[in-house]
Parts: sequence; structure tokens; C-alpha cells
Amino acid sequence: MGMHMFVTVASYKGGVGKTTTAVHLADYLQSLGPTLLIDGDPNRSATGWAKRGGFAFDVVDEKAGAYSARKYQHVVVDTEARPGSADFEALATGCDLLVIPTVPASLDTDVLVLTLHTARKLAADKYKVLLVRVPPPPETDGAQLREVLEGQGIPVFATDIPRLKAFEKAAEGGISVRAVEGDARAKRAWGAYEAVGKELVNG
Repeated sequence: MGMHMFVTVASYKGGVGKTTTAVHLADYLQSLGPTLLIDGDPNRSATGWAKRGGFAFDVVDEKAGAYSARKYQHVVVDTEARPGSADFEALATGCDLLVIPTVPASLDTDVLVLTLHTARKLAADKYKVLLVRVPPPPETDGAQLREVLEGQGIPVFATDIPRLKAFEKAAEGGISVRAVEGDARAKRAWGAYEAVGKELVNG
């Protein structure tokens, strides 16, 4: 298969499941071909996660990543939280798609819309918002945020990532939710990222 994906996961604020998204997209892409996750976050969250257990894909820091990347079919970059607009520009320019995970919290919408206007200026067709930690019905936060974003013409992944404890379990065990056993919710959690992965690949 000749397809190569270079995906950057970036966020305008911390604590939005950025590393969780990078890990699970890398896990999905690994099922299609050799994948590298470059941990560019100073907290080294992805590296710590991998050390607790182990992933099917490789994890390196950004210094090693610059040299290793060419040996892999797919590369996912987990970036530093809250990049400035110049960093954002650099992130967006070098990748096939900039994935922006976003938690539905009404207070953040204004900040988000501003960030996305920046993203649109820099990389019109190269970014997409992923709604993560979306609370279950009857809460409507996810649907409301989706409506705001789509109303602004902002591209959003069709699948939301649900707010589930299975992701914490996976992080504690140093594995992806795909490898969490005996938990129906973990299956649902993986199914969501799998759907996002397919959308990523098929455009």
C-alpha cells in the first residue's frame, strides 16, 4: 500500500486528551502499516504511557523523530499543549492533517473559534476538529459544540470520542483501549477511534 500519513495532533489548551488521541490514532495507523509516534510534548506523556506497558508502534522524542520518521509508513506527532500562532503555522505546514482534539465545555468555545480561525488561515484544508470526552446523553454539550463549529464552516470529524473511564484504565496499564480486556466500554472507546482513523485515511 503506497499511502503515507503524517498526522499532527495539536491543541490550543491542555487537558483535552491530546496524547490519548495521538496514541489511539497511531495504534489505528499501525494496523495499516509501520507507524511512529513522535512525542513532542515536554511532559513526555506518550513516552511515559508506553513505558508502563507497551504499544504495537514505536515512540520516540522529537529529536530522534526527525531521523527515524523516514523508516515508517505513518507518523503521528503529539505536540506541546497551547502552541503559539507561529508554532501552529509550523505544525500545520508540515503535515497531511492537523487534528485538534476539543472538549465540549461552553466556556472554551470563544477561544476555540479564535484558534480555528488561525488554523483556517494557515491550513485551510489541512485541519479537522475532533470532539473528545463527549458526555453521554441526555447532556447535549457535544451536539451543541458541533453545531457551533459546523455553523462556522469548521471541519469536524463525524465521530465523537465518548467520555469513558476505559481511557484512564488504558493509560494506567500503558496500553491502548484496544488492548483493555473484558470491558465493553473499552470496545466502544476503541470503536470510536477506529472510526476516526478510517475517516482520517479516507479523507
